[in-house]
Amino acid sequence: MLKKKNNIIILSVLSVILITFLVNFVGNDSKILKNEKIASIKYFLEQSNTTEDSLGYGLVRDRYPANPSIASIAATGYGLSALPMAVEEKLLSKEEAFDRANRTLDTLLNMETIEGFYYHFVNINTGKREWNSELSNIDTAILVAGALHAGEYFGEEIKDKAEKIYKKVNWPWFVDTKNNQFYMGYRPEKGFEGHWDYYAEQLIMYVLGSGSPTFPIDKKVYNSFTRSYGKYGEGEEFIHSWFGSIFTYQFSHGWIDFRNKSDEKGVNWFENSINASLANYNYCMDLKDEYKSFSMGGWGLTASDTPNGYNGLLGAAPSGSGNTANKVDGTVAPAGSLGSIVFTPKETIKAAKNFEEIQDLKGKYGYKDAFNIDKNWVANDYIGIDKGITMVMIGNYESDEVWKVFMKNKYVNEGLDKLGIK
Repeated sequence: MLKKKNNIIILSVLSVILITFLVNFVGNDSKILKNEKIASIKYFLEQSNTTEDSLGYGLVRDRYPANPSIASIAATGYGLSALPMAVEEKLLSKEEAFDRANRTLDTLLNMETIEGFYYHFVNINTGKREWNSELSNIDTAILVAGALHAGEYFGEEIKDKAEKIYKKVNWPWFVDTKNNQFYMGYRPEKGFEGHWDYYAEQLIMYVLGSGSPTFPIDKKVYNSFTRSYGKYGEGEEFIHSWFGSIFTYQFSHGWIDFRNKSDEKGVNWFENSINASLANYNYCMDLKDEYKSFSMGGWGLTASDTPNGYNGLLGAAPSGSGNTANKVDGTVAPAGSLGSIVFTPKETIKAAKNFEEIQDLKGKYGYKDAFNIDKNWVANDYIGIDKGITMVMIGNYESDEVWKVFMKNKYVNEGLDKLGIK
């Protein structure tokens, strides 16, 4: 009888130890993600123009600490999404965030646009075009998404002003009527350039364009880009982007909840991004003997800073030209895996734990843009759009934070319906 009681006591103690271990283990994972999310929000709170009488109030720096005068329109879109998230994390009062959103939208409504489209890079103090940059439809779409998110969260004049910005965008103006594809950019000196002729990060443009109450596009624009299927190793087949950069499978999902939805051809874009993220992970793990950054658990190959400057060609197979379009140099951007937290939580959390151990990778705004262990290199800068996708995706992973607000917008839902994504 005594032996039986002792066994019960031992089992009880072991159970308590196991439960405590699991709680601490899971809790530590959550803390890593929460810390990175809050650090990313702070980037947008502290690296936006808050000079009250400035013509660039609310514009967000493209990167920090480099190029202090350059703002990015896409980073400003993420900055607008950061304001509701800052309220939820008690970094700002709702009144403070409302005021910042209101002033930022006033800036945007007063800035120079052509047919409602914004220049990719602008001066953070004046809002004027910089670097001879192009009018960008994808960056405008990200800006509009952030504005609509803020509008749904704060309501009142924030919602009115956000929808005014959205309604000004003449989406059909950016379509090449010869092939029904969106052009990629426009410069007044040269005209239109490039085409969105292949799957990439542009899904959000079709949704916003189709749902526009003022300048809607036809569904044939959505059907016009090439959908090329491929897979890596024994993984599932999916529609891949040209360079295989993981951000292309993430950016539109930051705001649009594609879960449990398929288009008329049966494509579920959320499942597509799961398969793409797993391919990126497995690709990096298969190369871990060649690159120390991968052996350290790093994955998520994406456009980022590198030891040799910014490289937009980094990615994983499958990619274009028979899997030769993607480039690999051992550089890993934490935003690559963190932006896939909603698709591959296990693999992403594993990577995040390893990021914690990399010397000099963490700073005042969380993880810096990238690292390369073979080159003994860590990026000096944080890049706005990389902190942005990290921020919104961790929020969505934690509580559907952005999705549950953004998806209340009637125009977004009408856009999905018109495209047959249900």
